[in-house]
Amino acid sequence: MFKTLITRVILGVALISSTPLMAADFTLRFGHLANEDNIWHKAAEKFKENVEAQSNGRIEVRLFPNEQLGSEMEVINSIQLGTADMTITGESLQNWAPKAAMMAVPYAFRDSAQLHAAVNGDIGAQIEAQIIERANLVPLAWFERGPRELTSNRPIRIPDDLNGLRLRVPNVPLFVDTWEALGARPTPMAFSEVFTALQQNTIEGQENPLSLIESASFNEVQQYVNMTGHVRSWIYVVIGRSKLDSMPDDLQRVVRDAAQEMQRYEATLFDEDQARLVQSLKRRGMTFIEPDIEAFAEAVRPAVLEALDDDQRELFEAIQDL
Repeated sequence: MFKTLITRVILGVALISSTPLMAADFTLRFGHLANEDNIWHKAAEKFKENVEAQSNGRIEVRLFPNEQLGSEMEVINSIQLGTADMTITGESLQNWAPKAAMMAVPYAFRDSAQLHAAVNGDIGAQIEAQIIERANLVPLAWFERGPRELTSNRPIRIPDDLNGLRLRVPNVPLFVDTWEALGARPTPMAFSEVFTALQQNTIEGQENPLSLIESASFNEVQQYVNMTGHVRSWIYVVIGRSKLDSMPDDLQRVVRDAAQEMQRYEATLFDEDQARLVQSLKRRGMTFIEPDIEAFAEAVRPAVLEALDDDQRELFEAIQDL
């Protein structure tokens, strides 16, 4: 009897293992630059969970964090070639859609509420339409990004406090023009070099969102976080237009609904994380300064407007009216 039972078990296992698993009708290869602990990746996991559940397994989502599919630009190119399907991307989209430059213009937005009004309204619709038309990418959701703040070893409250400050900036011409207009001495430099440059006093300050200030341990070489909020921006979760169009209407709706749920989920994580970051940096010994934001915005406006083309300038002015 025991031998008979074993034989039945073996035959049962063989039968199960020989039964093919049902393959998904569609696979979405979703690559991005954030690591597994980042709130963007946690939001992507929520998207995967909802899409696979709501499609009853007809769609499989494969996540590739940490630039596993390449850099932001490389993944965009892969989507356009059909070898990837989704990514998280921001102002890099201006390489195809010039209106996307508005996603990182200094002092375009005075606060988070104004940014939300722009992205959710006609301005956001114009930017998204141009991205779809010229980049063949469809924005499914958007995430607010932490404002870029200035760190230094002296408090910065008004533009005059910046006079002569040797400041690292990314290699973005508009950023260089902005800080020159404020009286600083901006120096484009790779992010990987910034900590050592601050440590050796080659530069005296840098500007980045709080998340990067924390993760790069700039508290070890900088005393002040000056809450200049000079760039408020957002980032899109996009899918290849041809990929989305290849799906039947019911699965397109699953993808879009899951993306909206992902957006809401990430927004909750974002608000919690911003509050956590402030407390974390304070515990590490950094002092927070509240500068005269209006004075900074007025000082940079001529340089910003000079750098924008006519369409971008029109959008900038429309944002100011919100």
